[in-house]
Amino acid sequence: MSESEYIQEYDPELVTSIEALLFVAAEPVSATQLATVLEISVSEVEGLLDLLQQELMTRGIRLQRHAGKVQLTSAPEKAFLIERFLGLEATNRLSRAALESLAIIAYRQPVTRPNLDSVRGVNSDGVLKSLLNKGLIQEVGRSDGPGRPILYGTTPDFLQYFGLDSLNSLPTLNLNEIEQPPDLFKD
Repeated sequence: MSESEYIQEYDPELVTSIEALLFVAAEPVSATQLATVLEISVSEVEGLLDLLQQELMTRGIRLQRHAGKVQLTSAPEKAFLIERFLGLEATNRLSRAALESLAIIAYRQPVTRPNLDSVRGVNSDGVLKSLLNKGLIQEVGRSDGPGRPILYGTTPDFLQYFGLDSLNSLPTLNLNEIEQPPDLFKD
């Protein structure tokens, strides 16, 4: 049986049930939690989540996946309307240093502060504190290295802030396309 035939066998009621559960969930939930409540298998829930994600692409909300959990979020292209509706100021902009640090963390996670400092070439304490306070990164463990430094990774709020469904939605990073500075000592 093909995957499309398998998906067609799902009861549409199950898709709307998952949507309702995600709507009332206060935080991201796992497929296992949904499977338990609906009394179906985790693989069936995953298929239903794929269907729901496709259905939501034409609506004002999206299905967001992060670290094995899912949640409903507003569509990123509607952010300006939501900010205006909620009366939010545009002061939530990130500095260049914060964006640079966040990109390094997103692509290399988990990462320690010393690793981040070595890539950036400057101390990142203030930037890390700011990103932690904004909820865009979180402590995800400790390294086995000397001093057991804290490991940092992104949060679901990071995905929502940048309108990403998952970390797999990050643009691919091609280091060959990055413009290199001219060699000043070349003959």
